[in-house]
Amino acid sequence: MPGTFRETIRPDLTAGLVVFLVALPLCLGISLASDAPAFSGLLAGIVGGLIVAAISGSHTSVSGPAAGLTTIVAAQIATLGFELFLTALMLAGFIQIALGIARAGFLSAFFPSSVIKGLLAAIGLILILKQIPHVVGHDSDPEGDMSFFQPDKRNTFSEFAALLPALHRSAAIIGLASLALLVLWHNITRLKRLPIPVSLVVVLLGIAGHWILSRFGGPWVIGASHLVNVPVADSLRGVTKFLEQPDFAHFHEPRLWIAAVTIAMVASLETLLNVEAVDKLDPWQRATPMSRELIAQGVGNIVLGCIGGIPITSVVVRSSVNINAGGRTKLATVVHGILLAVCVLFFPRILNQIPLSCLAAILLVTGAKLFNPKLFRQMWKGGKYQFLPFVITIVAIVLTNLLAGVVIGLCVGISFILFSTMKRPIQSFHEDHFGMKVTRIQLANQVSFLNRGALDTALNKVPRNGHVLIDGRLVEYIDPDILDMLHDYRTDLAPARRVNASFIGFPPKLHLPDQILYSDYATREVQDRLTPDDVLEILKTGHVRFEKGSHLTRDTGRQITGTAAGQFPLAVVLSCIDSRTSAELIFDCGLGDVFSVRIAGNVASLKVLGSIEYGCTVARAKLVVVMGHTRCGAVTAAVNFAAAKASASVETGCEHLDYIVNDIQRTLISEESSLGTRTTPAEQSQFVDKIAAQNVKLTVQDILGLSKALRQLSEEGKIRIVGCLYDVTTAQIQWFE
Repeated sequence: MPGTFRETIRPDLTAGLVVFLVALPLCLGISLASDAPAFSGLLAGIVGGLIVAAISGSHTSVSGPAAGLTTIVAAQIATLGFELFLTALMLAGFIQIALGIARAGFLSAFFPSSVIKGLLAAIGLILILKQIPHVVGHDSDPEGDMSFFQPDKRNTFSEFAALLPALHRSAAIIGLASLALLVLWHNITRLKRLPIPVSLVVVLLGIAGHWILSRFGGPWVIGASHLVNVPVADSLRGVTKFLEQPDFAHFHEPRLWIAAVTIAMVASLETLLNVEAVDKLDPWQRATPMSRELIAQGVGNIVLGCIGGIPITSVVVRSSVNINAGGRTKLATVVHGILLAVCVLFFPRILNQIPLSCLAAILLVTGAKLFNPKLFRQMWKGGKYQFLPFVITIVAIVLTNLLAGVVIGLCVGISFILFSTMKRPIQSFHEDHFGMKVTRIQLANQVSFLNRGALDTALNKVPRNGHVLIDGRLVEYIDPDILDMLHDYRTDLAPARRVNASFIGFPPKLHLPDQILYSDYATREVQDRLTPDDVLEILKTGHVRFEKGSHLTRDTGRQITGTAAGQFPLAVVLSCIDSRTSAELIFDCGLGDVFSVRIAGNVASLKVLGSIEYGCTVARAKLVVVMGHTRCGAVTAAVNFAAAKASASVETGCEHLDYIVNDIQRTLISEESSLGTRTTPAEQSQFVDKIAAQNVKLTVQDILGLSKALRQLSEEGKIRIVGCLYDVTTAQIQWFE
């Protein structure tokens, strides 16, 4: 969490000051670009910082006049006139409150993350492209114009063509010096530790630079078009003349209501998108209650309609400046609103001495942080369904405007989602259950009518006389059309095609009870049908699934019921008691498939031989597997004792462990003379693994040599006895056949 009030107040005050400095020209520029009075933009910034911030549940979002609404606002003012436009703005606020009460904020959960990340990157790129001309004092268009096409008939890129011959030398000096100071400040540790915020230093030096350069006169004087331009009243009471009142005389006109709905819908969409993006920038990843945000925006727009403002939304530019400046709580937003109100009322002439070029430098650095190459690499790794909507959103926003670009990005993102859903709504796997080929169709969490075509294709691919398992264990919702389709397939189509259709995992209310029409556990019929070689291949195939993490689909309840009356295991696996060598897991076996005999060092004592004989002669298992493993503790103990005693038979101090250690040490006799030469851990580990492999081979020989019954079954071809070594570091198996 961001910390206590005492810990957050200082960074919040600093961030509030920085956001105020950046927001001031943006508010003025957006109001002018909207063909509204300049003071309207300032009112929007103040209301966004005070009223909206107080009601909102967001910790970092900053609200104010939005560049994405300039075209709509200008068109409505031209159609309705400013007074009637204010009435429409009030109505729009009430509509937003109604949307908030109706919990419409949930729509933000459906915005694709690729579009949100594209929005952030695009804002960063636009800030870089738009602020470069301002940094050198060339572009005198209203600050904050985020559209590709500008009011002076130029566009984002054509400004660069006229950059060098038309730059303002004094503004360029201040802008470039501010940019250099910002870069150095963020890269020099001593400067970063200073208590004064770098943005304030930049602004103060900008004012000083403007005053010094103006002393030279002539072309060195920075004109009003390159300075902050706050309206100045002749007195404090004179500020009221800047306020406007709404016109309620035409309340019944349809055009008024059309304008209100348009403003409400567009402002709400932009707010939800921007807040979602800002939440991703929050270092503490706090979630904003979206419906409450709509209510807060609605209250703000009602107030602005009453006093002569323009619409507000949550704004990414100011919010990202807030976060980059260290803002931790909504106090930073409130501070920015207070500073806007105080300075506009009492210190407008001082504000009008700030060069726009130094403020542009602050925005340019903010844009560079948003337009991060790491984000592109991250989206590229996410695949084309993430990367393409991300890039298209960036290009669309840069070449149009924020609102149009986001709408294009949303359309593309949703199209990719729908295409992906229609193309890959299900997953199809091919499983081998004791030699029986089964197609498993895994349904998704939500199965809509869009999935019908893909599911129909998958079912049609099941061959005649084949087996299919339709897995509904993930399903929470299924479209009625799809449900009817599955019922028809179960009762009509599958029997007609002689397809054995099995179902598993569907909720009881769907009336598709579990039904498995193939053998997913060892039965008498399966045991009789398989040869020892078949069983060995089944275990090898199961191990491959274990390595890949693609286990067979089994109904555990059915296995418990089916094996309750008797067991028909296919193999006996003699393995070590090591916790990492469970035969059922390593060979992906189910209940009743194998006998598992476990003893330290996988040695063949008389009682172990008795268990194996029972498995093969009574339970009729077809295969015996002796499975050792690398880094075996029992083998390591045998090697260590032999090295210490230089003897092939020692006492461990544990009367029963001696039997196991002495059995393993039989494999050490040929290696005894070289024990002392293995001094490094790697050499010792390799030696232990070599002895473990030899121990497996010796155990196989013991089984054949000590058990007449097993030897006879092996000679008759009724069973097969093999050994293997499981690598606990790679999960691979080396077979000794």
